[in-house]
Amino acid sequence: MGVKERREKEKGQRKKHILDTAKKLLLEKGLKSTSINQIAKQAELSVGAIYFYFKDKEDLFAALQVEGLNLLSRTIAEAIDDQCTPEDKIRKITQSYLRFSQEYKSYFDIINYFLASPETIFSLERKRQIDERGNDSISILRAAIGEGIEKGLFKEVDPGRQAIILWSACHGMIQLKKLEKTILPKDSHQSLYCDVVERFLEGLRI
Repeated sequence: MGVKERREKEKGQRKKHILDTAKKLLLEKGLKSTSINQIAKQAELSVGAIYFYFKDKEDLFAALQVEGLNLLSRTIAEAIDDQCTPEDKIRKITQSYLRFSQEYKSYFDIINYFLASPETIFSLERKRQIDERGNDSISILRAAIGEGIEKGLFKEVDPGRQAIILWSACHGMIQLKKLEKTILPKDSHQSLYCDVVERFLEGLRI
């Protein structure tokens, strides 16, 4: 490995370290209580080093959000192939989302944090860019629904609208896992999650 390659690798590792530190602090302390100074201190770096990679806190948290959304879309895209039927694609997409929430919990929590937070940190342009990354995952689901319509398997519905409905239902079901030991003691969270998807598919079928 040459000097240039080594430096690029070190930069990549340092940037990842900053993002990991910011992710941890954000989930522990919240948005208002997490500052660039705190991130630098926790990461054992100078404030200047943070600003070398990110121009401000908005830029840093936007990068964190995009990183999680890109990982989510890759996870979903890798779960399906052209041999799957539209119904199987929908099942695999929704199962991938559930698996992502479990295997990459910190990223899921970050995505959910910004979705649920009443506070606004991102500018309209930055939010548009982030929403585009989030749409990458939903567009895969939308395409599967559209394919089912084209093949005469599903009713003539708006695939984009239906994708949002199912995505919202799955996201809500993932949140209910917190109640697995209280109001859902007799039901498996996994089986309930699958039931939501199956009821959705029943409504789509001709």
